Amino acid sequence: MDGRYSANSTSLCCEANIKEGSLRFCDRAPIDDKQRHLNGANLRLLHLPQLSHPFTDPTTFTYPDTMAGTRNYDFLIKLLLIGDSGVGKSCCLLRFSEDSFTPSFITTIGIDFKIRTIELDGKKVKLQIWDTAGQERFRTITTAYYRGAMGILLVYDVTDERSFNNIRTWFSNVEQHASEGVNKILIGNKCDWEDKRQVSTEQGQALADELGIPFMEVSAKSNINVEKAFFSLAGDIKKRLIDTQASTAPAANNVTIGDQGGNGQPWKNCC
Repeated sequence: MDGRYSANSTSLCCEANIKEGSLRFCDRAPIDDKQRHLNGANLRLLHLPQLSHPFTDPTTFTYPDTMAGTRNYDFLIKLLLIGDSGVGKSCCLLRFSEDSFTPSFITTIGIDFKIRTIELDGKKVKLQIWDTAGQERFRTITTAYYRGAMGILLVYDVTDERSFNNIRTWFSNVEQHASEGVNKILIGNKCDWEDKRQVSTEQGQALADELGIPFMEVSAKSNINVEKAFFSLAGDIKKRLIDTQASTAPAANNVTIGDQGGNGQPWKNCC
């Protein structure tokens, strides 16, 4: 992952924790160009502060602002990026969260996430976006995050037909592990690379129609449709949350949208 400091970026670290299945997250700190070799993949050295947050259930992870009791948003939406390694999930996330692009990303180790607050229909929506490793050896770790996601972006590379063919497997994993009713969107990245294209737009749309989900081609490098894809998914989720609240209003007419943590359930001080 990107080695630059970001106050809104958190990464999975500590090889022992990976092996034991206990996930420890830590805020990134300014680092030099030193790198550590872990299981054949380069991992930027990360700073472990004294107050890192070990936990095993990603659905109960508490972000600092909610622990402090200060919430300056109307909705909290958790999104998940999944797909084969190398399709550009991290680049899409960096483009959306920081409006930047780097071609020299290190392969994601386990899980990373970034935060961005947007405005939709006059409401502040805080997006917590989780970026997952595509390698098989991290599959057990990453599938644990499906359950806490409210929206999932299934990403393939239009210049890599294999990544496109694997989308059905990723979709099957979502159906198996994610919460019922989770919103999904199919994303074809690197649409600017026409001379290398192996998957046509028509093929992407046909697969999306087969799976019954929206479809969009994007380019993290050229900044094509990345913003639109995230806003579209977030908008669909916000609508679902409002509809869910409306349908449960007689039983919980004292609950406001701002107190919702997701899936129509009352806020439980987690994100």
